[in-house]
Amino acid sequence: MAGFNKVVNSYEDAMAGLEDGMTVIAGGFGLCGIPENLISEIKRKGCRELTIISNNCGVDGFGLGILLEDKQIKKMVSSYVGENKLFETQLLSGELEVELTPQGTLAEKIRAGGAGIPAFYTATGFGTPIGEGKEVREFNGRQYIMEEALTGDFAIVKAWKADRYGNLVFRHTAQNFNPMAATAGKITVVEVEEIVEPGELDPAHIHTPGIYVDRLILGSFEKRIEQRTVRTA
Repeated sequence: MAGFNKVVNSYEDAMAGLEDGMTVIAGGFGLCGIPENLISEIKRKGCRELTIISNNCGVDGFGLGILLEDKQIKKMVSSYVGENKLFETQLLSGELEVELTPQGTLAEKIRAGGAGIPAFYTATGFGTPIGEGKEVREFNGRQYIMEEALTGDFAIVKAWKADRYGNLVFRHTAQNFNPMAATAGKITVVEVEEIVEPGELDPAHIHTPGIYVDRLILGSFEKRIEQRTVRTA
């Protein structure tokens, strides 16, 4: 029902139903726009053997990186993995399975999953290890590989504002992977900085309609910067 109140009052309720072995799609890019408190709740719950689909895996000690500490992640599907020493250690030791995917392809795989499109063709990765073992088709004289869409048991998302019905507004570059992630989870959980009453959001400014959102929680955020560089006087 479009007008259903999606707000929950605890992170325990927000992530209820997450179990060992599930697949979680996480929004964010680097540490920008990550659902940091929902990630912390996954750590608290202690779920293991998880497959995480996200652009990257946070950093050591923050973001998705905290799930590596107790080896809760079995497989990571991402496009960038260069910020975590622990990630590198687990990858090289064989403890962590990693599926590297070109960034644009990853975004489209999630978008396609949310749109109900099972697969698509892209020229990106043809003739490289990315394309090995994948179906190849020729269109207009160019070779393309088939990529399968991605969906998750849960999608965890960070937005700026929402109304109680789950209509979402993202702020600046924190939009990144979040709108695609929101569409591709069987259960989509969103944490936001502000919840307003229905009708307060300009319909033209809504990025993701509430039909995609199952649970909504108000949070406070550290918004840590990955690498802060300031000019010396």
